Amino acid sequence: MIIRTLIISVILFAFWACSSSIDTINLGPEERLQYAISLFEDEDFQEAATEFEALLLQYPGSVIVDDAQYYLGLCRFERDEYILAAYEFSKLIKNMPASEFVSKSQFMLAETFYELSPNYNLDQKYTKKAIEEYQAFIDFFPLNEKVSEAEQKIGELNDKLAQKEYDTAVIYEKMDYYTAAMKYYDGIVELYHDTKYAPQAMYRKIQLLMEREREDEALAEMKKFIKQYPEDENFNKVEELKNSLESKLRGSFSSN
Repeated sequence: MIIRTLIISVILFAFWACSSSIDTINLGPEERLQYAISLFEDEDFQEAATEFEALLLQYPGSVIVDDAQYYLGLCRFERDEYILAAYEFSKLIKNMPASEFVSKSQFMLAETFYELSPNYNLDQKYTKKAIEEYQAFIDFFPLNEKVSEAEQKIGELNDKLAQKEYDTAVIYEKMDYYTAAMKYYDGIVELYHDTKYAPQAMYRKIQLLMEREREDEALAEMKKFIKQYPEDENFNKVEELKNSLESKLRGSFSSN
């Protein structure tokens, strides 16, 4: 199979070298696939997409159909047609589960939504979808070489989601909606505990509780902060505040 493919490639290269265009009508599916791939490699993505679409229509039962489907998705992706690319990759995953291109298509499906993910202050549906698809890639292909990249991008996207929640909490705080602000801070700590916004959220909650003179609750949050975020820049401040509050509470208890 490999030798045959090489022979086909040599023949096609020789033919293309003598002509600025090629008549694909008389080519078989494998020859035409190689021609379409050559267009893709030459970054003629629109023409390549046309060829891959033609292959899918003309040879629906051929062994090259998953190749064509995958490359069609890549063409859409390279043309920044991310919604169309997502459709093509999803189609391969759903209809050709035994294909060697399934793992690549799953990763590229996640990549399409990663590219669609907007600035943190806008609607984050594509961000959440990207995380979902990267996680599916990790779950189904845990030994794939791209798992570490998928994990890194999930972390990046979670940071974006956490930042949106954090900014919302700050807005509520400035509007004196303290209950809503603390609810958002709690959500950040629970859902995005591995982002930089989690310790910031807990720190702000501690400050809010102290300002509202809810000292017992504040002390409980301080203890959690010290346990969970020993490397955070606010660790020393929280520890000093905890020690001071504990001394105050002990003094108050003794006087009573």
